[in-house]
Amino acid sequence: MSKVLVIKTSLRAKSNSDILADRLIAGAKDAGHEVEQISLKGKKINFCIGCFSCQKTQKCVLKDDAVEIAEKVKNADTLVFVTPIYYYEMCGQMKTLLDRMNPLYSSDYRFRKVYMLSTAAEDEETTPEKAVNGLIGWVDCFENATLAGSLFCGGINDPGEVNVKAEELDEAYTFGKGIE
Repeated sequence: MSKVLVIKTSLRAKSNSDILADRLIAGAKDAGHEVEQISLKGKKINFCIGCFSCQKTQKCVLKDDAVEIAEKVKNADTLVFVTPIYYYEMCGQMKTLLDRMNPLYSSDYRFRKVYMLSTAAEDEETTPEKAVNGLIGWVDCFENATLAGSLFCGGINDPGEVNVKAEELDEAYTFGKGIE
């Protein structure tokens, strides 16, 4: 089975996306995957400065938590990004992290499948489209990788609210179990 890396990007206490990510992780483990998770809570991740030194060295000149995360991303078979949706887009800290993964572009990265789990207060079918498209833009830069799937759970707002939503918890578990 695969080595799966789940990256939780919400900084909120009792985050609904984190709760759903835990159900996804349970499903992935039950499917036989080795799962590691990273939360961006408490991490220091600076903005990319666009120097492109990393394209020659595969190393970022900035020294913060993004460097270690990039190494874990590089060595995972499968990636799962978990994000709340703010203003119909992935959260800012997720986008900042994706920008900082630039050293991987010219590296011998292992990941082939990328997934997204997202939540939002809004519940329209179109709510996650821009967030998913943003991740597709990143994935498209890695010719050996594909966006293999996305799960959106909408209509969830208050901290911890998803704990009483059995359908969404089950969906996240099933989504995790189906990860390749």
